[in-house]
Amino acid sequence: MLIRAATSADAAEMSRVLRAIIAASGRERPGDIAFVLAQYIDNFTGIRCSVAVSDSNRLLGFQSLVRATPGNRYHVPDGWGIIGTHIGPDAHRQGVGKALFAASLAAATAAGIEAIDAYIGADNATGLAYYAAMGFTTYHKPPGIVQKVYRLG
Repeated sequence: MLIRAATSADAAEMSRVLRAIIAASGRERPGDIAFVLAQYIDNFTGIRCSVAVSDSNRLLGFQSLVRATPGNRYHVPDGWGIIGTHIGPDAHRQGVGKALFAASLAAATAAGIEAIDAYIGADNATGLAYYAAMGFTTYHKPPGIVQKVYRLG
């Protein structure tokens, strides 16, 4: 598996992964190419968006790390990182998330980020378990949500 920075050429495959997650989870969320470009690849607050690509050149998943700005929709303190992880249902339990987080953690360290927030649906057992396994701890529970934090340094 190869972990590398996402480019606009990855947008269609990233959209495919999002649509597969939506189909498997039943959660409503945008997943079209325009959304992928705006939210993950061309986001002006972006620190790094990484993709995991199989040996057969199939995109397995991706992870986005952006810098929190004043008034962000997650109510994350300014300057923290906000992470989002999206792994195709057919790529679970293959080390994809761990490999992606290593790249995001290196990028966060290089960017001087002191903490990373993960905003997870309270009913998303897989997401909650993933972030706990990466070392995130719960710090806030708005209705229907669990916010976890990873503190650097």
